[in-house]
Amino acid sequence: MKKTLVTALLALTAALTAGAQSRTEVYTFPSEVLGAEKSCTVYLPDGYDRSQESYPVLYLLHGASGCHTDWTQKGDLRRIADEAIAAGMARPMIVVMPDASGEGPKRTGRHMGYFDVPGWDYERFFFEEFMPAVEKRYRIASDKAHRAVVGLSMGGGGTAVYALRHPELFGSACSMSGLLDMFPGRRSYDNAFQQSVADNSPVALLRGMTAEQLDGVRSVRWWVDCGDDDFLWKCNVDFYTLMRERDIPLQYRMRDGGHTWRYWQTVLPDALTFVSNGFGK
Repeated sequence: MKKTLVTALLALTAALTAGAQSRTEVYTFPSEVLGAEKSCTVYLPDGYDRSQESYPVLYLLHGASGCHTDWTQKGDLRRIADEAIAAGMARPMIVVMPDASGEGPKRTGRHMGYFDVPGWDYERFFFEEFMPAVEKRYRIASDKAHRAVVGLSMGGGGTAVYALRHPELFGSACSMSGLLDMFPGRRSYDNAFQQSVADNSPVALLRGMTAEQLDGVRSVRWWVDCGDDDFLWKCNVDFYTLMRERDIPLQYRMRDGGHTWRYWQTVLPDALTFVSNGFGK
């Protein structure tokens, strides 16, 4: 009987998803801070084009050597979001996927990353230009209670730092397989990027926070996920341990898997459910 019910639920969800009119589009605009154009991919849920409703927003960050199309082309974001919304697991939301790619054929050269480096103030761009532009263009309920940030790997580190530094802006923060401290061993990435990772370690940032700053961090709903075969497992455990020591509530998951898109596709439905449960609270 249980198997029959599960099969029926999956069939119903698939049928509802098949009729969904969600869509994705690319939004490009010039940045004065960066002196360059930047693009993002935006997921608009079914119903967006037929209503005047304002929607919660999720900023979904990609990893190193990626770009703003990763979550749609490799992560199957549209299908997963459609199914989660159709099944009632997630609220209809706008998902904004920014671009923090570097130069070069593998996108790991100059200007990669979510932090400021000499001559490229990406973090300042994100908060001073990017978020205001996106939230003006789309019908977004632009307050802390309806805004979340999620990211994988390099984007998981960006997620943690952005929410630690700006707890007044994000109601929920979810890091998947996050780069939450120094690299565990040598990397072949651009040196400025590696230095920015060292200078913006979430573990070090959390360790140096004042009691007042920690109070702000506690206002964010935190969720961290990392596979048991992931090369970044230790910095994720270190971050979890430090959060617990500082009495900051968070949910932590370590499941079977590694640093792969297959793993992140498995995690994404849970992340969408988690942030949805926090919207408006």
